[in-house]
Amino acid sequence: MTHRLHSSGLLLPADFAEPAPDLREIASTRDGRDITRGYVTPMAQLAPQDTILQARGGGDWAIYQQVKSDPQVGATLQQRRLAVTKTEWEVTPGGTRRIDQRAAELLKQTLDRIRWDAVTAAMHWGVFYGWAVAECLWSREGERVVLDAVRVRDRTRFVFDGAGRLRLKTLANAEGEILPERKFWTFATGADHDDEPYGLGLAHWLYWPVLFKRANIKFWLIAAEKFGSPTALGVFPPGATATEQQKLLTTLQAIQTDAGVILPEGMTIDLLETKRTGGADYAALCDYMDAAIAKLTLGQVMTSEAVGGQYKAEVQDGVKDDLVKSDADLLCDSFNRGPVRWLVDFNYPGAAYPKVWRRVDDDNDIPPDALNAYAMGVERLARLMPIPARHIYEITKIPEPSGEEALLTPPTAPTQAGGLQSGSLDADPPAFAESDGEGAQALIDAEGERDPGWGQVMDELLAPLFSALAEGQAPEQILARMDEWYPAMDDGALVDLLTRAIAAAEASGRLEVGGRA
Repeated sequence: MTHRLHSSGLLLPADFAEPAPDLREIASTRDGRDITRGYVTPMAQLAPQDTILQARGGGDWAIYQQVKSDPQVGATLQQRRLAVTKTEWEVTPGGTRRIDQRAAELLKQTLDRIRWDAVTAAMHWGVFYGWAVAECLWSREGERVVLDAVRVRDRTRFVFDGAGRLRLKTLANAEGEILPERKFWTFATGADHDDEPYGLGLAHWLYWPVLFKRANIKFWLIAAEKFGSPTALGVFPPGATATEQQKLLTTLQAIQTDAGVILPEGMTIDLLETKRTGGADYAALCDYMDAAIAKLTLGQVMTSEAVGGQYKAEVQDGVKDDLVKSDADLLCDSFNRGPVRWLVDFNYPGAAYPKVWRRVDDDNDIPPDALNAYAMGVERLARLMPIPARHIYEITKIPEPSGEEALLTPPTAPTQAGGLQSGSLDADPPAFAESDGEGAQALIDAEGERDPGWGQVMDELLAPLFSALAEGQAPEQILARMDEWYPAMDDGALVDLLTRAIAAAEASGRLEVGGRA
């Protein structure tokens, strides 16, 4: 039996059959094998599978325009959209080669030119409808092909065909014109499978809450008109003629607007007051539908209503951040796989594709207490090992200074515990008060040498903090665990040592001043 050497280094029989992957697409929707659609010719229009769009709107996207006009829908969608566009975006090169860096720089210039935030805001409506379409306007600038603008178009003008191609419907061609490659950028989201090019937007789920809310308001207004003011009842005698009855009816109608009315003798008017007050039911139903709309759009309710206190609103806002990050990532990923690749292929063939992302997780509002705790730990940790300054900038999210930028300096500590006397602002500091605090530190160190328990107390006190810093925990995490660490520690010995050291330093300073007086 003959053998052959496999690429893995194993010696295999010559007739050994290696497993090979099947490179075909089997469950394609372009060959009539999709049982949910039936056979669709490549030239025929592909209808959306949104059941509400088809059953309630007859395939017309205008039905979702009515949903969008609801005030609660508009407000919550705006809140979600602005939460995405308010974040800063950044471009990361696809590689380290010079051509990769140049491609990334071209992308940065392009995003500034096309007003990327405005494009993102317009394309974000794809989250509501399920899909969005934008046209890329290319032009030449010397030897380069540049993207002058990205125009977001009305999705109702477009349709996909049986071959998955985007078509433009016109008056001359109702089936739609086939569009050129690398010209139109499409974004789809929300569908639970990849066989739906139109996606499935929030409008699909918002339709019923908005419909119920509008019907409820309609009946609420009718009830308000019916029960909001008393009903006038006119009583006429049995022998009243038709003319007299008509005069009585006219008088009843005049009661709504006139300050006074006159009646023929023998006729009376009574006001019927309603005894039913059902307005609370209508209001409760409206509130329930508004809450459902907010939960569908934002993932929760509190950020739209801001009820329950500031703390609860902030907690719920963190839930919404998941949706914001998802929207930003999906939009950026779609743009990276479309126009970004086209732009690089036109200008820098072979370059690694750069990417644009939004810094949704960037949070500069670190609590001061967390920064203080982190600074204390880093100062002690720096005595044990070298710490790159870059690490400190990343954790604290403080930008690294550049050029001749003005820098903040720590304030000078007061030279005396008792404070400065009047007129001593320009006076020289006392000789015993060293500006760097070396005298007091020497006394504290000396006290520590006399008491060998000093180092042990400090090591036990700061051990959890050093461990957290070594694990790379953020300042917020460290601050959150302070209550867990320090209540369990015996700080009596530490307080006693610090008290003796400070007392010794104060006594030494007074003796020195008295000797020089």
